[in-house]
Amino acid sequence: MKGLILCAGRGTRLYPLSYSQPKTLLPVANLPVIQHCLQKLLDIGIREIGIVISPNQLQIPNYVGDGGNCGAVIRYIEQPEPLGIAHAVSLAKSFIDEDTFALFLGDNLMMESLHSLHDSFVTTKASAAVLLSEVEKPQDFGIAEVQGEQILSIVEKPQDPKSNLAVIGAYFFTPAIFNVIAGLQPSKRGEYEITDAIAVLLQQGKKVVHSTTKLPYSDVGTMERWLSANRWMLDKSVGNEVQVGEGSLIGNCKMIGPVMIGENCVLSNCTIGPYVCIQNGAEVRNCQRIENSILLEETKLVNLDCYIHDSIFGRSSYLVGGVPDVLQQDTGIFIMSDHSTITLPATRRIEPS
Repeated sequence: MKGLILCAGRGTRLYPLSYSQPKTLLPVANLPVIQHCLQKLLDIGIREIGIVISPNQLQIPNYVGDGGNCGAVIRYIEQPEPLGIAHAVSLAKSFIDEDTFALFLGDNLMMESLHSLHDSFVTTKASAAVLLSEVEKPQDFGIAEVQGEQILSIVEKPQDPKSNLAVIGAYFFTPAIFNVIAGLQPSKRGEYEITDAIAVLLQQGKKVVHSTTKLPYSDVGTMERWLSANRWMLDKSVGNEVQVGEGSLIGNCKMIGPVMIGENCVLSNCTIGPYVCIQNGAEVRNCQRIENSILLEETKLVNLDCYIHDSIFGRSSYLVGGVPDVLQQDTGIFIMSDHSTITLPATRRIEPS
């Protein structure tokens, strides 16, 4: 069995952060999203993995490499145009060859292991297997109607959904899916939908099975969902602890876990947490409190007499309180792009609360 991870999406809803690097390289719990995806496939024994990228996403192979460092063999496949999941899968036909394969969307994170779905796919000799989860707004998702472990129908964004079980981005297929995709027509939004391909399998009388998860998952496609994924991944990774990387210096700070601090960071006179990730080389000094936020590499936050929350700071961004004796706002939410600078009013030296 092989694995396929789709990473070619533009990630426009994460601009400006995904403008300078692919969204699958953005960190959750201080590791790029794609690294979490790779680990899911490695955990079920898959060692041959294809990664679909767009032509301008060379940062992904530069980061991931050939897979040798994780015991895998990785091949990169270009998708010149964003024509949908099924189209991206079709481009991997020569790589998959006659093997069965796992398909994973590269901007999806899930706590659920793939073992149950994999085992169901293999033992039932199904043509496809799909991971499902209950959702509040089924009209916004691909929705499956099920009976036992069998899927009866699947519809993309139905007006009259037959269940609230949504397809959440993990699949298994036989190579027969390639002939199905070859016969698809584009949807109303001009894309070749994987849900349409699965619907054709069902029309052909093929067996499509599922597993359902109640564990957290996130499509890391917006700032809010990125922060949400970071929270539950921190809960899973460090619990209520504070993890500090090698070479980091911390003085006169209050830490409220879960908090994850990378290597060679400097933190002084501040309150951090809960749910904060700080990447390598960041500096945080004289800051009242930072909560539920992500600081990318080399971020610098200095002299901030306000409560910062629900914020994301790009690489080498700089937020500083620079005007003395002027009252600063009590609270702030910031989304700062890479290499950006903002100067705010500051008041006094801040003692940790």
